Order: sequence, then C-alpha cells, then structure tokens
Amino acid sequence: MRLIFVNRFFHPDHSATSQMLSDLAFGLTQHGYDVNVITSRLRYDDAGAQLAATETVGGVRVVRVWTSRHGRGSVILRAVDYLTFYLSAAWTLLKTARRGDVLIAMTDPPAVSVVAALVAKVRGARLINWLQDIFPEVAEALTPGRAAAKTLFLPLRIFRNASLRHAERNVAIGALMAERLQNIGVDRERIAVIPNWSDVEAIHPIAQSQNALRADWNLANKFVVGYSGNLGRAHDIETLLSAIAISERLPARTRAIHWVFIGGGAGYERLKREAELGEFKNVSFYPYQPRGALAESLSAADVHIVSLKPELEGLIVPSKFYGIAAAGRPTIFIGCSRGEVARDIVRHDCGATVAIGDALALVETINAMAQDPARCVGMGERARAMCEEKFSRTSAIAMWSRLLLSVAEAPANNTNRTSHFVKPPIAKRQEP
Repeated sequence: MRLIFVNRFFHPDHSATSQMLSDLAFGLTQHGYDVNVITSRLRYDDAGAQLAATETVGGVRVVRVWTSRHGRGSVILRAVDYLTFYLSAAWTLLKTARRGDVLIAMTDPPAVSVVAALVAKVRGARLINWLQDIFPEVAEALTPGRAAAKTLFLPLRIFRNASLRHAERNVAIGALMAERLQNIGVDRERIAVIPNWSDVEAIHPIAQSQNALRADWNLANKFVVGYSGNLGRAHDIETLLSAIAISERLPARTRAIHWVFIGGGAGYERLKREAELGEFKNVSFYPYQPRGALAESLSAADVHIVSLKPELEGLIVPSKFYGIAAAGRPTIFIGCSRGEVARDIVRHDCGATVAIGDALALVETINAMAQDPARCVGMGERARAMCEEKFSRTSAIAMWSRLLLSVAEAPANNTNRTSHFVKPPIAKRQEP
C-alpha cells in the first residue's frame, strides 16, 4: 500500500499539523508502509525559508511544491498562498497518484480535501480526510455577522461536503468532531475517531529541582501557571488578562504565582503588550521552544492553561492538552464544561474547568492548587497515566495502521461496508 499525505507543512517545521504528520509518517514507515508527503517549501514561522524541493527523510519521500510566500500578514495574500498550494499540489498529485494509492488529505490549507477528492476520482485512488479542524465552520464561528459569512462560504461548503461524503474514511480527532461530521451528512461508517497524541517517551515529567529552565527563567519558589503554543483567535484572551490583573493585586503573601507564556500568535502578542502597559511583574514571555526541549519547557509550569471558545467545540480540539498531560502537569481548561478537553479532565481528575469570563474563578482555582501542592502533583500524575493509556504516539500509529488495513480490505466506495476500526462514540448533539 502506497500512502500519499498532503499538507502544507512537514518536518522540520514545528507547527501543530506538521508535528502530527511527521510523527505519523515516520511511524508508518517503520511499520513497513510506503509513505510519501506532498508539502510546501515553507516553514510556518518563516515565510522566507527555502526547503529542498525533494528529499527522503527517515524513509519518507518528500516532494515540496512551489507556492507563493506572502506569509500570514494579510488575509488576501494568505489566500494567494493557499491557492498556489492547491494548484501545485493538484498537479503533483495528478502526476504521482496511481490506482489503489491512498491519499490522505489534512486540513492545511483549508479544504485541501476538495483537491484530493478530484485527483482520487481521476486517478482511481482512495481518499482519507484527516481533519484537524472543520472549515469553513471555524471561520464562520470567528467572523462577526455569521449569516454573511455562511453565504460567502456556501460554494466551498458544497464542494467540501462532497469530498467528505465520498471519502473512504474521515478521521476526526474527537468525538464531538465526529458528531459535527455526522450532522453535515457524512455517513457514520465513513467516520473514524483517532485523537491526536503526544510522544510520551520524548515528553516526560521533570522534577522542579532538576529542571534547568526553572532556574534559567528565575522561577524557583514560585507557583508557575503556564501557557504553551499558539494563542490566537480561537482562544479566550479576556479571561486571562483579567485573571492576571487580579493576581497582580493579591496580597504579598500570595504573590508567588507567576504566569509564563511560551509560543506566539495574535493573542500572545496582545497579552505581551497589555502586560507591558500594565507593568505586570509576575508575567514572562518566551518564544516557541525546540521540540527537543518540550519536556523541560512543559515541566517548568506547575499547571497549564488551555482555552477554546465554546462555539468552536467539535470544530477544533486543542492538541496542546496532550503534551501537557505527557509532562505530568494538570490543565485548567477555560471554555465549555461539556467540551472535549473538559470531559477528559473530569473523567481522569487531572485538572479543572473554568467558564469563559470568570476570571475570579480562574484565580481561585489557581490559588487552591498552589495551596495544595500534593493534590496538584496527584492531578499531574493522573494526567500522565491518561496520556500513556489513551494519547500516546505508539497507540495512535497502531490505530492508524488498523484503519489503513480496513480501507485496503474494503471495496472502494462501498457505502454498505462497516468499519473494522473504531466506531466513534457519537451521542446526541449538545450545543456548547
């Protein structure tokens, strides 16, 4: 079986979709699969980077197509980058794909499944959509005047829906996402749930006394609240800003709480500006850390923040939750109490959930953890156990291998087939 993945970013890029794809591609190669990747020559955080057009990395054959490189500064210019990738990837797929190949389309750029579906039909290949988010619903949820946005995206939605309904499988990364897919008309037999994961061998708990970053960042004897990764439009900023302001005004005896933000994004930059304007003393900002340093950077915090706006539940799953759990740290989730992350937190008692806008509750939750370090450590240990059991890279690759074998064994586009893989636990839809 020959696999051809399509995504705009791949190793050595460190963006979220690139890391997931790189883990899976290298893992499947070790399992004996013939793995190919069609990607761009760009890096997410460096529009000027120029990666090799073709190479073989870790047994994976990588073809990097030409695209424009305007970056993320303008919506229109970003759309041009997307369009040039669609055209270049489609041309390369048409030249590369053969009957019986399995095309696996991710979601960067959005709706690349439409391109992959057309090529799969022409070339007699099989299509699997690997959904890291559901677009254009994400854009609609984040756009003021949603009715106008829905009208604008209607043509794209029609083609996108067709590509989902005719794929051999659509891999959702959470049960709520599987519900969303079923609600837009995708047959349940064409949906599988494989959560994203963390490398539990590379990311492991490091004791505070042995963590060099805590010393380098002057975090000794402080209760550290961390945020690691992209902080953007999908995440709540206001609650964080209010909570930081409240914690700055706490009596001196409780001022040991310190906030550390690692990463980037529009929200990250805004927080940094507001912290400077407010002259906040207990907040630090650091850039993305190398992947090899994640065990140290994630373990530098005593507890981590994860946030997702309620209207995006089922459209996005914050994958940073798995890295936090692998590092043996609890999570405070700011968002819907019925959301994907919130459910796991409750099920495994590995953190807490706070409603968006309730900054006081967030500060009180942090203070309670700071005053009961044994309970905080226990939640982190349960998070690690959960990650080893449910969200490890090894188990995810095994699940993907079973899925691929079930696709290979089934007649192409047989609408009556049943999945040999995972029946997603789809319950009645609940609005967040």
